[in-house]
Amino acid sequence: MPVVTLNAGTIHYEVSGPEEGRPVVFVHGYMMGCSLWRPLATRLATRNLRCIAPTWPLGAHTEAMNDGADLTMEGLAGLVGDLLGALGLQDVVLVGNDTGGAIAQVVATTNPARLGALVLTSSDAFEHFPPPVLKPFIVASKLPPAFYTAVQPVRTRFGRKRAYGGLAHTDIENLAAEWVRPVLTDRRVRTDLRRFTGSMTRQTMVEAGERLAEFTKPALVAWSADDEFFPVDDGRRLAAALPASRLEVVEGAKTFSMIDQPDVLAGLIGELAGANAVV
Repeated sequence: MPVVTLNAGTIHYEVSGPEEGRPVVFVHGYMMGCSLWRPLATRLATRNLRCIAPTWPLGAHTEAMNDGADLTMEGLAGLVGDLLGALGLQDVVLVGNDTGGAIAQVVATTNPARLGALVLTSSDAFEHFPPPVLKPFIVASKLPPAFYTAVQPVRTRFGRKRAYGGLAHTDIENLAAEWVRPVLTDRRVRTDLRRFTGSMTRQTMVEAGERLAEFTKPALVAWSADDEFFPVDDGRRLAAALPASRLEVVEGAKTFSMIDQPDVLAGLIGELAGANAVV
């Protein structure tokens, strides 16, 4: 797996598609990894798009960040910008989901120079952040032993089902088991996630929402019709706030539309990116 070394630490990523293709960069959510995007990236690569899927330091990363790295929401947004710069990417289609969609909004409203378009799938937005499901982790993040205890339930299949089962119609147990392994086995990775968790505040997303009108490049809001966590009304609000956006409701999908409906999502993103299928 390729890596890029930034000031904050080393980021591992998967890449697919032709080198000359327009870059599509993905931002996943809390305690998730780059494998979330494989079904979608595979399809976009056939449309001549260059897909770059990093595993960001949100708990599923296998190499801890450097001591002192800024692991706040704003710091993660800065890390996205640093990666785009380190890889020399321009005219990027930035795609976010879940917490990653929130991070993508911060990138788009604070450091959009390398972006050419924005795609928001079901995500945190506006005052609906942090999500209520993370409240126990946020409370526990104040003390390392408490946070260690808080993450223990995902050691079991039953615990992972409770944490991830509502995110997709598809069975994602194999992905969930992969994602939780680093935070359960590596104290430094767990420290990274604990620091990020403790930094999550509503104000970050309220301020990002107030700045969305400043992002005038093309945007796609592709919201899942069956989402149990992120209301479609937030998708409508995002589409209304972004000046050059369109809203698409993805039927037959929960939060992970890239898992439940990868062909549909690939078609929407390909159209936004002006991509052509390989003949």
